[in-house]
Amino acid sequence: MKSFVVIVGVSIMAVGYVLINVAPGKEHEVYLAVKDMDHVSDATLLFGDHDLIVKLEAESLATIAKSVVEAIRQVPGIIDTKTLAGAEL
Repeated sequence: MKSFVVIVGVSIMAVGYVLINVAPGKEHEVYLAVKDMDHVSDATLLFGDHDLIVKLEAESLATIAKSVVEAIRQVPGIIDTKTLAGAEL
């Protein structure tokens, strides 16, 4: 027999990750600019193929996409972004 737990008032959120490449020397400046943006729940500087990873949480993937296009990609020093959508299984 399966049992289910229903949590009232909690909505399932969409999750996305943005891999960011920045101009040399701009890593910390870009990090400071994005870490407190709306929908950003975590930001971490990286070593390797990408300079920064940002975790976004919102009510929909459309809201995440809008945040990437209208806010994150507008930060001076950002050269390239790659957005990954979290999957629900």
